[in-house]
Amino acid sequence: MTLWPFRLDKHMRGPFSHNTSSKDVIDSCGQEVCLMEDSLRCLEYLKIQGYQIGVASRIKDISGAYQLINLLGIAPFFDYREIYPGCKKRHFHNIHHKSNLDFGEMIFFDDDLRNIRDVSSLGVTAIHVPEGITKSIVSSIC
Repeated sequence: MTLWPFRLDKHMRGPFSHNTSSKDVIDSCGQEVCLMEDSLRCLEYLKIQGYQIGVASRIKDISGAYQLINLLGIAPFFDYREIYPGCKKRHFHNIHHKSNLDFGEMIFFDDDLRNIRDVSSLGVTAIHVPEGITKSIVSSIC
């Protein structure tokens, strides 16, 4: 619920595809899938500003998450992808090793306070976005 307005494991069912008539992304039940209003603008802004972007998701539907990232056209924005069940600390340790960035150089946006607490304990700047990521929040921090 940071980039898209639903919990993938709970509210949608893969596999995902493009609706043949409208080209919208849909789940296996025909339910339309979309990004939150500012998600694409935030990703574009961060790339223009020169940030490396990673996605860290502790989701069980790993293939579904990758499908959505590709179908929604946001895959090219992500330099790092850590998508699998488990604590977000593990995701950030892996991003740290792959990127050679110190935790203090990282910024993390998430809707779940548990993830915010876990990741901030590493020294990452963790921003709680209970309504999802917005351009105003991102541009005020980055």
